[in-house]
Amino acid sequence: MRAESTCCTWPPRTKEDTESCVAFIQDVKRRGLKDPLLVTTDGGGGLIAAVNQCFPRSLRQRRLVHKTRNLSTKVTEELWPQFKADAAAAYQAPNPETARLLRDEFVKRYRKSCPTAVNCFLEDFEACIAHLVFPVTHRKAIRSTNLLERLLEEDRRRTKVLPHAFGEKGLLKLMFASTIRASQKWRKLTITNFERAQLEHLREELNENFKRRHQPTVTTTPSAFSSKTGT
Repeated sequence: MRAESTCCTWPPRTKEDTESCVAFIQDVKRRGLKDPLLVTTDGGGGLIAAVNQCFPRSLRQRRLVHKTRNLSTKVTEELWPQFKADAAAAYQAPNPETARLLRDEFVKRYRKSCPTAVNCFLEDFEACIAHLVFPVTHRKAIRSTNLLERLLEEDRRRTKVLPHAFGEKGLLKLMFASTIRASQKWRKLTITNFERAQLEHLREELNENFKRRHQPTVTTTPSAFSSKTGT
């Protein structure tokens, strides 16, 4: 968990999968997890729905590695290097405002030649640039979950050999051991006092946005002493 972010990596596709994801997140929240500042997901609609439901005070980041792979399948090999560079310029802009300007230029440049790729680029764009409101030094670490996926692949590799040898306790031991070993090679992310203040300010903004979205609608009834025509 970096920059107060958390990652969900499985892609639920059905209603049952979404309900399972919601149940898992709610269970973790009951154990003390507060709404993170950022949740990084893939493009699975079920997972996105679960995250929006369970973390209403959090931003959602679309995994850029997978998004870029999706784009690569919709562009010719000759055009791909420039297309990729232009897309990355928007995704990695200095701030969201610049990213949106680059998005508009991108659409103008490729709309006619690559309409399918442009639609893919526009899909969930705001989630692709959610990391741009975080400190610059944190962005590379929070815009994807590849490091976590590699860790989970190591767990799967071990459980696949002996699928029935791990109960809940044994599996937890395996996951903790794998995490401890992998963490020894992780690059530590330092948070300065200024960056901590940025994160605290972002939290206040998210809380205020949540309150505005959920304010009850106030309806007023005309006073018994009012008159449309006056006196």
